[in-house]
Amino acid sequence: MTETGREKEGEPRPESGAAGASAAEEGAGASAPEQAAGAAGACAEHAEAASTALEQAAEVAGASASSPAPGEIGANVELLLEGIGSRMDDPRFRELLRQSLRQLSNVKFALDEASIVAVTDAAGRIRYVNDRFCAISGYAREELIGQTHRIVKSGHHDPAFFRELWSRISSGQVWKGEIRNRSKNGRLYWVDTTIVPFADESGRPYQYLAIRHEVTELKETQDQLQQAMAGMMQIQEEERRRFSRELHDGIGQSLFSLKISLDRMLLEGADTRLESLRTDVSQLMEEVRGMAWELRPSVLDDLGVVPALRTYIQSFERHYGIRVRFVSTLSRRPELGAETALYRVVQEALTNLAKYAGVSEASVSLKEEEGRLEALVRDDGAGFEPLQPRGGGVGLFSMEERARAAGGVLEVRSAPGLGTEVKLTLPAERKQP
Repeated sequence: MTETGREKEGEPRPESGAAGASAAEEGAGASAPEQAAGAAGACAEHAEAASTALEQAAEVAGASASSPAPGEIGANVELLLEGIGSRMDDPRFRELLRQSLRQLSNVKFALDEASIVAVTDAAGRIRYVNDRFCAISGYAREELIGQTHRIVKSGHHDPAFFRELWSRISSGQVWKGEIRNRSKNGRLYWVDTTIVPFADESGRPYQYLAIRHEVTELKETQDQLQQAMAGMMQIQEEERRRFSRELHDGIGQSLFSLKISLDRMLLEGADTRLESLRTDVSQLMEEVRGMAWELRPSVLDDLGVVPALRTYIQSFERHYGIRVRFVSTLSRRPELGAETALYRVVQEALTNLAKYAGVSEASVSLKEEEGRLEALVRDDGAGFEPLQPRGGGVGLFSMEERARAAGGVLEVRSAPGLGTEVKLTLPAERKQP
């Protein structure tokens, strides 16, 4: 389609600030998928070339194209045209202007073809949407213009999510993230979006540009994988629990009975060589007890995560000689899946700490606030570069999978020489996906 054809269809003409207005509020989202990377790169090149061409045209015309004024796409070109007068007779100027218009039009066309695009004013009111936005939302353009993105609100995200979004873009920063929206017919969909604020001469944003890509299928696949992983971990924990009980109640009790029999025989004056056998049986009992504990401590099921961690930390301190300060402000037991995730992540974090941190002290805390459970493990040890996990990253991967399976988030903060902080955050009440 030619430029003239697109203008006849009622599409706003592109301008140097056109690529910058955006949808704020719930409709905003996250980073662009790979299939749009090429288009985005081309757009950036065209935009830079167009900006240069406009500046050159402005120099020829004696006007300024560096101070965009708020308004519809193409407003800058209108202002430029108003100021040039007889300069339109200058062939060099006409060519530069033609080039800039063509390049800016290409930028807009590429964005519209590859992305879901919306423009809002500083208050979040929608001023422009492309056909892809209308198609995915189910709303006609006339129904969207003048509305905010509450019109596609799904209710999936809490108010804090959008407060953080608005705080970032209103301060002039780009925001990236995934958002779940609802179409006119009730269909829920995910968009991966980047919101770019455009500022006036005083540095205050006057409009926002949101570039989105639908990632619903990807999110659904991720949810299915997460559910499968959660199911596998649940089966694993059930098997651990069963084997632990078998070791403790089966082999453990048999060894205990054998030890009692040996004690009785020794008291009755049996061969003293049985004393060595009794010692071996006692050691074997300790090993079986340790195996049962490592598989799944019964105290975790019977009493909960706080007593289980206290017992584990006592054993950890004896074994590694590392003092661990443990604080819990939990007032009630979380559900079993959350307890298991909290216990396993703290266990793995302490194991990594003992192997790599090189410290004599550490801290572990559990708390619940604002509907979230949090486990925090800290040390002031060697630290590491998060992009290059210590120990090959297997322990970190295990913790991340635990967090995802429980519907939570794992955060690891570390730097060489500055210690490490591992934080697991879980919903206090697990939501259905």
